[in-house]
Amino acid sequence: MNHSKLWTKDFLIGTFTNFFLMLNYYLLVIIMTVYAMDTFHSSPSQAGLASSIFVIGALIARLFCGRWIERVGRKKMLVTGTILCMAMTLLYFCVNNIWFLFGIRFFHGAAYGIGATAIATIVTDIIPKRRRGEGIGYYMLSLTLGSAIGPFLGVFLLQHGSFRLIFVACTIFSLLSFVSTLLLTIPEIKLTDEQLEVMNGFKWINFFEVKAIPICVVCGIIYLCYSSVISFLAPFAKEINLVDTASFFFIVYSVTILISRPFTGRLFDAKGDNITMYPAFLIFMIGMILLSQASHGVTLLLAGAFLGFGLGVIQSCGVAIAVKLTPPQRMGLANSTFYIFMDLGMGIGPFVLGLFIPFTGYRGMYIAMAIVALACTFLYYLLHGGKALHLTE
Repeated sequence: MNHSKLWTKDFLIGTFTNFFLMLNYYLLVIIMTVYAMDTFHSSPSQAGLASSIFVIGALIARLFCGRWIERVGRKKMLVTGTILCMAMTLLYFCVNNIWFLFGIRFFHGAAYGIGATAIATIVTDIIPKRRRGEGIGYYMLSLTLGSAIGPFLGVFLLQHGSFRLIFVACTIFSLLSFVSTLLLTIPEIKLTDEQLEVMNGFKWINFFEVKAIPICVVCGIIYLCYSSVISFLAPFAKEINLVDTASFFFIVYSVTILISRPFTGRLFDAKGDNITMYPAFLIFMIGMILLSQASHGVTLLLAGAFLGFGLGVIQSCGVAIAVKLTPPQRMGLANSTFYIFMDLGMGIGPFVLGLFIPFTGYRGMYIAMAIVALACTFLYYLLHGGKALHLTE
């Protein structure tokens, strides 16, 4: 067996499984506030909750999933997550009030958290250690493509169809994610009695991977910065009269990630953590500065390219670092810890940053995020980069 082979059947199936999960998630998140307001005449705050309560469910599920994935079994956890995602998606057809919608969104988020954490752990373990940076980079393109295609498809189906048609599409994607799990050959970890004993009880080390926390903290702060783009690009573009150009922002962002991921992943494997991470922080910072100064379409799109390159590298290489620092039996915890911090940054960011916008304006906020990104460069050095070594086997 060639232990350095990356493009195996299971790697491809695992990547497509995650892609279908992402499509299900992003198709719904883009239309959920509109759905709640149009269908149930809910207030904007209720509509916002209908969207964000999904993340709360995912966060809670990730806390417990990372702990239980090796005990229950990776395939059982993945199959459970995809079945629950399919069940929750079907329940959207039965929603008759806003409170029922809240419940479905919460449990759908929990199901997504279980499935996404399980498949990330499975694919990470399938990837050869010598090619982990490259492999994770390719795998996470499924997230990038899902976040680009899902919202586009959601808006398109809403314009030319109905909410019910979107629920049908989401049901198909959830069914595909479930079917693909059945085709996976999944390596399982056999835990020793000592390892099982360590996992007993409600100790915080059973919910977070301690060795992965430093890099997760840095990446979580970067995601807080990025949440300013997701949440406030539309009103900012309206303010500077670049609404039409802004519609292409995330296309440029996604294409840049698609182009950069393969060679940055190989560079990570060949030269180590720092050679990719330091430039990524600086490029992300430049993207924020360009965004803050945008008054022409070219500048706005250039900002999308810089942000896509920077965040794409930080995301994939951040996961690779977290996994590299972690024992095999705690790989599930490492993945869940990373995504918990990512979700926290994305979830807290819009609320916190929204408090400052009346005082700083959008441009001032984006300048502040550039400064935070620069500070993350030094934080990364203190928490990881200063002692990082390129480990070869």
